[in-house]
Amino acid sequence: MKKEKTKMSVGYRKKMIKRNLESYSFLLPNLLLFLLCSIYPVIWTLKYVFYQYGGIGTAAPKWVGLDNLIRVFHDEVYWQSVANTFVYGFGKVLIIIPLAFFLALLLNKQTKFNGIAQSMVFLPTIMSSAVMGLVFYLLFNAYNGEINQYLMSIGIIDTPVNWLGKDHAMKTLIITAIWGGVGNYMVYFIAGLQQVAQDALESARIDGANKIQTLWYVTIPMMGPILKIILMLSITSAFNDITNVMVLTEGGPNNSTMVMALYGYKYFFPVSASSSVIPQYGYGAAVSVVSAAIAGIVTIIYLRLSKKLDDIY
Repeated sequence: MKKEKTKMSVGYRKKMIKRNLESYSFLLPNLLLFLLCSIYPVIWTLKYVFYQYGGIGTAAPKWVGLDNLIRVFHDEVYWQSVANTFVYGFGKVLIIIPLAFFLALLLNKQTKFNGIAQSMVFLPTIMSSAVMGLVFYLLFNAYNGEINQYLMSIGIIDTPVNWLGKDHAMKTLIITAIWGGVGNYMVYFIAGLQQVAQDALESARIDGANKIQTLWYVTIPMMGPILKIILMLSITSAFNDITNVMVLTEGGPNNSTMVMALYGYKYFFPVSASSSVIPQYGYGAAVSVVSAAIAGIVTIIYLRLSKKLDDIY
């Protein structure tokens, strides 16, 4: 009996080893890509924080210690970009989340019309950000943009408005971001609404609750976990949004729309053909690390404040 048990245990072990090897062989390509495309760039960035380096074809990297980080903390333009990022991010989130939830409530029912409407609202999400930025640049152009021509034709304004000037550029960026992302969050909200227990809604109606009371006291609390995820995604994406800013304003005028991600990016790659910034990989790496730290702190604060959303009442 002992020999049979030993043979069975040995055979079982071999079978499990073979199964594990098969599983790991399927995971290996993804693991290698993750290491190459995610972990290695992070390590590379952290390394060059301590070097002065202008990129391939320039002088060899020169050790400068903490000089790049000290420079970041004394860089007024960078901290202006941090402030702009918060204005852009919270301006976007405060509008896009209620709007997406309202659209989800309207289009939640499975009808042919709602299916077409959902597709139309979601369509901008799959559009290239660069193309979307270019379209809005043409729409909001101060001289021959369609927005100014339409507003002048109906008598709302008498002279063209410089939508991409210092006074209105940030508003234009927020509008563009909302148009491009509201469909994505709408889909998340629709998925959450379809998971709300119908028994709870029916009980609320029987108890005499009207639609607004049912929405506020039953539907929204039961969507707490998915609402937490949606808010986190919207906040983190706002910190990383770069394409719209690059295409529409390039961070101008006078850095009034410069955001953290774009400020770090321009030290690695020229934002435009007329860019006068010389590549500074070391300083760009330092800016990226500090920006990632700020985004991480905001995320941690949000996760602590949103713990109650995990509870379903």
